[in-house]
Amino acid sequence: MLSENIKVFRKSKGLSQQELAVRLHVVRQTVSKWEQGLSVPDSDLLLALSAALEVPVSTLLGETAAGREPDDLKAICEKLEVINLQLAQRKAAAQKLLHRLFLLACAAVVALSAVLLVLNSPYLCWNFSDPEAAVAGTLFHAFEWLFARLAPLLLVAAGVGAFLTRGEP
Repeated sequence: MLSENIKVFRKSKGLSQQELAVRLHVVRQTVSKWEQGLSVPDSDLLLALSAALEVPVSTLLGETAAGREPDDLKAICEKLEVINLQLAQRKAAAQKLLHRLFLLACAAVVALSAVLLVLNSPYLCWNFSDPEAAVAGTLFHAFEWLFARLAPLLLVAAGVGAFLTRGEP
């Protein structure tokens, strides 16, 4: 909600991200991250943002006119805490998904290695006088050759990725 409000009010004032960043003494990427919901401004920057956009802090934080409270620092901090908690939950979910993808990559490398071992290079038995079999055999051989050289690297990289993205016990 905060991210959308920052973008809407910035555009309604006719400001670019760069112009708003200059007014707030931050870099443009900071404003971009706020608008994407990747981070939130701290309480001091939120007050400065409110002044720059000429909008009450409560409106930036998404309160309706009926539920407005005074823009005191305590209320702002509480709302920012909720937003930070939501960002942390999103980050944890993304890390969990990434961890599962790394584990899936490890399993895929191991499974594909097992399949290639069981097949025992079937392209050696193909009749290469048939043009289609020759092309298929060559492609399979190229895949197997490349996979045999990259599989250990892929397995180590995926294993390291899975280790680094594991959740807290």
